[in-house]
Amino acid sequence: MLRHNLLITLRGFSRHKSSFLINLTGLSTGLACVLLIYLWVNDELHVNQFHENKARLYKVLENRVQADRIWTAESSSGPTADALVADMPEVEYAVTTTHNDVHTMSVDERPVKAPGLYAGKDYFNAFTFHVLHGRKSNLLKEKNNIVLSESLARKLFNRADETVVGKTVELDHARQYIISGIYEDQPHLATEKPDFVRSFEEFRADHPDWVSTWFSTGANTYVMLKEGVDVNAFNAKIATYVQKKTNGEVKHRTMFLKLYTEKYLYGHYENGVEAGGRITYVRLFSAIAIFILVIACINFMNLSTARAARRLKEIGIKKAIGARRNTLVWQHLGESMLLSLVSMLIAIGLVVLLLPYFNVITEKQLTLPFNLVFIGQMLGVVVFTGLLAGSYPALYLSGFHPAAILKGKLTSATGELWVRQGLVVFQFTCSVVFIVAVIVVYRQTQYIQSRSLGYSKNNMIVFEREGKIIEGQNLESFLAALRDVPGVVNASATSATLTGHVSGTSGIAWEGKDPNDRTEFENVTVAYDMLETLGFQISEGRSFSRDFPSDTAHIIFNEAAIAFMGLKDPIGKVIKLWGEDMEIVGVAKNFHFESLHENVRPLFFRLNPENTSRIMARIEPGQEQATVQRLQQFYETYNPGFTFDFRFLDADYQGQYRAEQRVAVLSRYFACLAILISCLGLFGLTAFTLERREKEIGIRKVLGSGELRIVLLLSRDITKMVLLAIVLALPLSYYLTNSWLSSFAFRIDLNAAYFILSGVVALAITWITVGVQALRAARLNPVQALKRE
Repeated sequence: MLRHNLLITLRGFSRHKSSFLINLTGLSTGLACVLLIYLWVNDELHVNQFHENKARLYKVLENRVQADRIWTAESSSGPTADALVADMPEVEYAVTTTHNDVHTMSVDERPVKAPGLYAGKDYFNAFTFHVLHGRKSNLLKEKNNIVLSESLARKLFNRADETVVGKTVELDHARQYIISGIYEDQPHLATEKPDFVRSFEEFRADHPDWVSTWFSTGANTYVMLKEGVDVNAFNAKIATYVQKKTNGEVKHRTMFLKLYTEKYLYGHYENGVEAGGRITYVRLFSAIAIFILVIACINFMNLSTARAARRLKEIGIKKAIGARRNTLVWQHLGESMLLSLVSMLIAIGLVVLLLPYFNVITEKQLTLPFNLVFIGQMLGVVVFTGLLAGSYPALYLSGFHPAAILKGKLTSATGELWVRQGLVVFQFTCSVVFIVAVIVVYRQTQYIQSRSLGYSKNNMIVFEREGKIIEGQNLESFLAALRDVPGVVNASATSATLTGHVSGTSGIAWEGKDPNDRTEFENVTVAYDMLETLGFQISEGRSFSRDFPSDTAHIIFNEAAIAFMGLKDPIGKVIKLWGEDMEIVGVAKNFHFESLHENVRPLFFRLNPENTSRIMARIEPGQEQATVQRLQQFYETYNPGFTFDFRFLDADYQGQYRAEQRVAVLSRYFACLAILISCLGLFGLTAFTLERREKEIGIRKVLGSGELRIVLLLSRDITKMVLLAIVLALPLSYYLTNSWLSSFAFRIDLNAAYFILSGVVALAITWITVGVQALRAARLNPVQALKRE
């Protein structure tokens, strides 16, 4: 029986080539989309999941009460880790780290740039690192110990064996360290990939005041709890921990733990409450995959039920000789599963071809894992797709009464027609939602790129201070020489990145301030000419100037800060910064120093060249390549032993919106594919409908109907269905796009034109798909149509 059913299925595919190819193309394309999205989602869900103690590994976060919000910060105080280990028996390990910073490592005057961090002694116990050489318990025992990644060791020594342990490496041509171990490079699914790790005790010795106080923050603290500890109870226990450690002086900071593995996907907070993050896009694309697959399956359902008349005799005879309904159901389900299996094989081939390009778009290293788990999952998708696509046709076809079939008295049921039309409406509802989403995401992305930020980011290069220029007394002479390089318009130094929060303080006092207010102001230190280099505009007062030697005791606020403090005529007024008097000499117009997801926060500039960390230089437009070459020669001459590693500020700015840009590109591709699959089904359905109405078309032409009238008649029903789909899709698309835009503090307005355009596009695509076939049918010679009767 299996052989018989398989033979009938293959003959059916061969006999009805057009519907078979339409179904195969639609399902293959849909499954290829599903497979690509599956690989991306699976990769996102496995970020940081390789840590052996992931179920007990947490990061310390803090909710900080501000005047207008509760801000969830990822930083904590320097003493936090040691105090938690000493005071809390639930803690097995607690580790303090700094952020990854790029430094120049060298052996025998061979410089290599690499990112690294300071970490507490239990760093390699809490986090999973495969230590190749060295004793894990002693890797950071001494202040001058350093642990290298395998790749960095190979760059420095051309090998990464045990002979490297104990050797000396130089950092920034200033400090020497003894290599205590080598670890295997972290996998691509790790968010933290330091190439070297130094002892946090050295950092503590260099910054004793900052690290030892509970009143400052900036460190990263990670905690590994003991087995069986209830994290919710532990969070309740440490909620007032900072308050207790400061004898009640700091009441606005609430400490809590967040699973380290969840931080990547659930990193967004609103008013102290978790509000998603990257998980939003994981869910979004998972839903898109399901809808695309459903759209492809609908094509199979519609074409199968529409062409039911061609299989009625087969069904009638089988039922007449005793075939049960469940036997016929499984026959048709087997047919759909076979088609699904063939489609999956083609889809895998398409994914193999497309994966390199998909990796470029998503900035990932996705591969097809041909293992038993993957094969089992794909077979599950095949079965699911086969059941979904074939369920309705199988139930529909197997339900006919054999006597009615053989007597030729079977007529199309109104319910079956309504179901088929409903499925078409569903397809185009999804398609219209996709079109609206593509337009809105594109417009928001364009808005992000074109919005005035309050400064000029174009033609601005950024590089870190190092070597000779890290010494304060050399900075001014370096900047003067830098400005003399042909093609450099201006240059200065700052602590800001202009792409997010860097340093904040609540240590500002002014007349009338609420003594309980702990709102943090962004603290930006600058050298002379920094405001002019970036093109900041001063709305009141002046900028810092060499004509005023006392400017180190002066301060410039942005407009948001002045408004927050409620100061009238601020120029000349004195505020206190960390207890020191500072005179306001200027007010800068508001500018965006964080992404457009955030409102402009209070900020101040203070003149402190020695406390800046990066150089920014503006170069002449159109001269970028030649100027960069000159800068490289100048830099390596001025700062020997250090390579000139720079980046453009506008690239850093765009980096804040990588997730949105990926959504824009991927949604565009997936929307086009969804529309294509919908149109394939519509094309097949229309072709079959026209075939059935060939006699009617011939009679109408004989009676004098023109081609245009016939085309309009044949397109009328489809047009009604698409119009209904548009009506259903518009409110749904408004809700979805408005929800997405709500994550931006600065966003486009949802213009009615976006929705009208989407509807027009859907109608145009429908009319082209249907109209081409309808016109061809209308042009047939009526004699040929009537002869076939």
